[in-house]
Amino acid sequence: MANTTEHVLPAISGGITTPSGFRAAGVSAGIKANTALDLALIVSDTPARAAAVFTTNLAVAAPVVVSREHLARSGGTTRAVVVNSGCANACTGADGLQAARDMAAEAAALVGCPAEQVLVASTGVIGVSLPIEKIRRGLPLALRALGSDQGPQAARAIMTTDPFPKEAATRVSLGAGRSVNIGGMAKGSGMIEPMMATMLGFVTTDAAVPSTLLDRALREAVNDTFNAITVDGECSTNDCVMLLANGASGVDVTDATYPEFVAGLTGVCRELALGIVRGGEGATKLVTVSVTGGATSADARKAAKAIANSPLVKTAIHGGDPNWGRLIAVAGRAGVAFDLSRAAVTIGSIVLFKDGRPHDEAAPQAADYLKGHDLTVGVDLGAGRASSTVWTCDLSAEYVRINADYRT
Repeated sequence: MANTTEHVLPAISGGITTPSGFRAAGVSAGIKANTALDLALIVSDTPARAAAVFTTNLAVAAPVVVSREHLARSGGTTRAVVVNSGCANACTGADGLQAARDMAAEAAALVGCPAEQVLVASTGVIGVSLPIEKIRRGLPLALRALGSDQGPQAARAIMTTDPFPKEAATRVSLGAGRSVNIGGMAKGSGMIEPMMATMLGFVTTDAAVPSTLLDRALREAVNDTFNAITVDGECSTNDCVMLLANGASGVDVTDATYPEFVAGLTGVCRELALGIVRGGEGATKLVTVSVTGGATSADARKAAKAIANSPLVKTAIHGGDPNWGRLIAVAGRAGVAFDLSRAAVTIGSIVLFKDGRPHDEAAPQAADYLKGHDLTVGVDLGAGRASSTVWTCDLSAEYVRINADYRT
């Protein structure tokens, strides 16, 4: 792969409507009891190519089923995406499927496209029927509110327990003065270990991208961003990431310029993914888990996820306790190749364990480091040269309160 650093410009202000030819809206349809924004609509002025990845949970929600069907029937052509918050429309049987289909059909009639060119997504409480009449009344409001400056409203409309909206954008140079924009928005705060999780991500670009390259780019970007984060190790029923490319810039992505495009896409996805972790339920710290010395990349990722999901590790970090033994213990039980005599643990740049020997004299320095809010912990498995990075957050009493009270 070519070196892409010089081709990708810094992140720019914006989000889902930063690319040309996309409009969005966020309105209140009355799904949430507090009249907050709860219905988002994203529209491409012209038919866009679409790619998506969905939850691996076998308890799959109705909107995921319908969006998969629509992508298959349309050949990956999409004009609009409708998203509601406040109700997951998951585990709702035949009525839930019909509601998701009606949601798409209502939006299609307003936008003026076939129903299969509308994708749908929902987030909220599982097992609650989608109030489709409220969707029907809300969609015309959303249509009238559509604008290229309404991305922030859409980003707020898809939030549930999120403490803040998540948006990101960048401009990517594809050579000879030709550039494209990539923008996105995401939601997610709890029930997060995307493979995927109750995380919704929507990304747009005004580049013209062939379907095969679009799908490949999304999967590559997601693997090292959305699939490399975890808040609580829970995989939900509704998660998805959707990518729409409408070609409004007039600039084509080819095999030659693909590396630059995927680098820009990965940058946007990473910013959104890190926003999800920063906004994790009850989170006070963003934690980068860096695993090196893996026998394989898969081993390194598995160990990193195990460390990032450990309640003992996460609570120690929350309390500022440099308990390196918890990190070693998780690495040793992760089910991957591990050599204790060659293993190491670092907190920040501070070595607390190396080559089978503790360095507890460094504990006070590590404890001081853990008072920060953006932290890195590292484990060397001592078994090879592969590495992986995963992002997580600390585990606080507030996380327990939020999830204990979620339905009550």
